[in-house]
Amino acid sequence: MPDIYDKFAAYVATEVKEIGMASVEPLLTVADLDAFPDDDGNRYEIIEGELFVSRAPGIPHQRVLQNLQLEFGLYLKANPIGILVPGAGAIFSDYDAVIPDLAFVRNERWDEVVTGEKFTGALDLVVEILSPGTQNRQRDLVGEALPLRYGKYGVKEYWIVDSQNQSVLIFRLREQTLEELVTLVDDQALASPLLPGFQLKASTIFNL
Repeated sequence: MPDIYDKFAAYVATEVKEIGMASVEPLLTVADLDAFPDDDGNRYEIIEGELFVSRAPGIPHQRVLQNLQLEFGLYLKANPIGILVPGAGAIFSDYDAVIPDLAFVRNERWDEVVTGEKFTGALDLVVEILSPGTQNRQRDLVGEALPLRYGKYGVKEYWIVDSQNQSVLIFRLREQTLEELVTLVDDQALASPLLPGFQLKASTIFNL
């Protein structure tokens, strides 16, 4: 009988060890991103130390992005209150580095948010356009991974542009948490206290 117990104990110890080894994955850091190629057409991001890789965006994604840039550009030309930047890296910690589709920073905060060629502080507004693919939607929407991280680092507003459903989901910061505010569709207008006087129909974004 003791032999059976000894064998069982050894089996359990082995299984626990194997399970433990299988479940522990090393966290990636910003420094690790330097090892990835920057000319292969992929976008490499880390969120809480987990790597997310997305391919170069397709034409529909880029046309939606172009519509947004055009509308923002017209607004900022008449109201030069800040700077809009597409596709620039944002580093919030050693374990959080992302590349938003669009980032907006007010003029008076630019110097405190930018270091070298990267954003390193809390952005005023981040806009992400959902791309096809399970991992892309997981990164930007499912479980609200990015809203939680963006809120933790003080991003004041986050827009998720969903081309599939032709909707825009708005999150706004409240006590270090980005709370879901509203989902806009059709002719409902996007507006923000960060952009006084800005009005944009959701349908205009998806006019391809």
